[in-house]
Amino acid sequence: MKTSRTTAAVASVLALSLGAAACGGGSDSGNGGSGKKDAALNSIVNASSKKGGTVVYEHSDVPDSLDGGNTYYGWVQNFSRLYGRTLTTFQPAAGKAGLKVVPDLADSLGKASPDAKTWTYHLRAGLKYQDGTPITSKDVKYAIERSNFAPEALSNGPTYFKTYLVGGPDYKGPYKDKSPDGLKSIETPDAQTIVFKLSQPFADFDYLATFSQTAPVPAAKDDGAKYVQHIVSSGPYQFSSYEEGRSATLVRNKNWDPKTDPIRKALPDKIMIRFKVNPTTVDNDLLADKITADAAGTGVQPQTQPKVLAGKDVKMTDGSYAGATSYIALDQHVKPFDNAHCRKAVQWALDKQSVLDAMGGSPKGDVASTLLPPSVNGYTKFDTYATPNHKGDQAKAKAELKACGQPNGFSTTLTARADRPSEVAAATAIQNSLKGVGIAADIKQFPSGKYFSNFAGVPSYVHDHKLGMMMMAWGADWPTGYGFLDQIIAGTAIKPSGGNNLSELDDPKINKALSDAIANTDTAARTKAWGDIDKMVLDNASIVPLVYRKNLLLRPTSATNVTVTQAYLGMYDYLLMSSSK
Repeated sequence: MKTSRTTAAVASVLALSLGAAACGGGSDSGNGGSGKKDAALNSIVNASSKKGGTVVYEHSDVPDSLDGGNTYYGWVQNFSRLYGRTLTTFQPAAGKAGLKVVPDLADSLGKASPDAKTWTYHLRAGLKYQDGTPITSKDVKYAIERSNFAPEALSNGPTYFKTYLVGGPDYKGPYKDKSPDGLKSIETPDAQTIVFKLSQPFADFDYLATFSQTAPVPAAKDDGAKYVQHIVSSGPYQFSSYEEGRSATLVRNKNWDPKTDPIRKALPDKIMIRFKVNPTTVDNDLLADKITADAAGTGVQPQTQPKVLAGKDVKMTDGSYAGATSYIALDQHVKPFDNAHCRKAVQWALDKQSVLDAMGGSPKGDVASTLLPPSVNGYTKFDTYATPNHKGDQAKAKAELKACGQPNGFSTTLTARADRPSEVAAATAIQNSLKGVGIAADIKQFPSGKYFSNFAGVPSYVHDHKLGMMMMAWGADWPTGYGFLDQIIAGTAIKPSGGNNLSELDDPKINKALSDAIANTDTAARTKAWGDIDKMVLDNASIVPLVYRKNLLLRPTSATNVTVTQAYLGMYDYLLMSSSK
């Protein structure tokens, strides 16, 4: 039993946001739930303990990276647990139980000092890589150093460790700093123990430890960005092949010991994933039972949706809330969005209902008025820019245009991801909506696999190409307000490339409010703070909430152990998923 005030506070956050884990959904004992709509939201459909078979995924684009230290896509965080074990992880389970944080490499959750500035973990005994060599605490330390402190090679992941570890902002990473001790605020007193020394209290640290950045990497095998081509597995599966931009195949890791891993059942013999498959082809392959799941986990395309909802296949769908918000980021360093009145003109002009309709209507979500979605702890209901039926208010928009010195409107660029038809459709609806007040938005499309690393997440590119408006969808890194907000609104999250703070929001008041809130061990006060910060962001007007997202997931008949996980944006849990084929 934990006795410190801080770890008790973390437990309280879990209780508030998840409900009692023991009350989470159970599982179907057989195939009884396979033909029921939404059956996988709170149960395990087609439950099976049978080993064997091949799980096949398809994805419409490429991942930012399958290297756990160089990724920020939710589906990769989910998928990477098959070959990379982290200090902690989310329990593979149905319903609310799937939001419970449990030990993975570690033998227990973190032990916090009374001030929540020191966190200690002990690794389980007997952990091995795929080549049989032991996994040590130094490997976990190295993994964090390379993933957070070497943006010249690995730019895609979050920057929490860099922000909060003592000396983190000044450390140059293991590729430049060759000192034997590395970052001194991560201590490894023995092969089984790792200690984190933080510059300020951080009550959510067990959540942070679930990130793929804590999956161990042997320094001797690391070669930066090329490591993705020969990842060394610490999980039940290892790569037998990897063709960048085309496919990957995983097979069993013979040196994975299930005695050291109580949460992974590892039922399939093989797991295959194909990239760059047309998104409607992915839907058709699901309908034909040719694949096990769409790896992206965002649901069927608008073109497929009517056929699915009107036919017998509706019984094989799961409409899950993604815990995510689609929004427009307005870059404050691209004119005229350096003027708050021009930003507010967009807020008032938008017909958000038309945007939702373009994305597929109510099966794909609800109109959003806040950045935080309702499923995230700290959500507060408000609407700073309320209009009748969410249709926009042209008179108020034109008044803001006049105030920003653009009474006749202006021209700008709106970006979207080319391989996401619903996002392109939403961008087109936005374009049409803004025309009514004289704002001309030219839509530019980019591939999702490079959207952040090469284009929208690269400030210099954004400035040079005057990308004033960028389509964005974001889900919580973990289900608290901080886990949702920090990496998209904190000034410390702005990076030369691979960034997610697309607005380049760096407001001292917002930055301080975030830091103060995460350091507060009073659960109720911390929870209230997230809603207050959300209001500050909307007052700034650099983010335009569009839709609280839902996924209309399609469940093939051959898929077994199927359940939705809210820990990974409402997609299916890839640690559990198996196949009868």
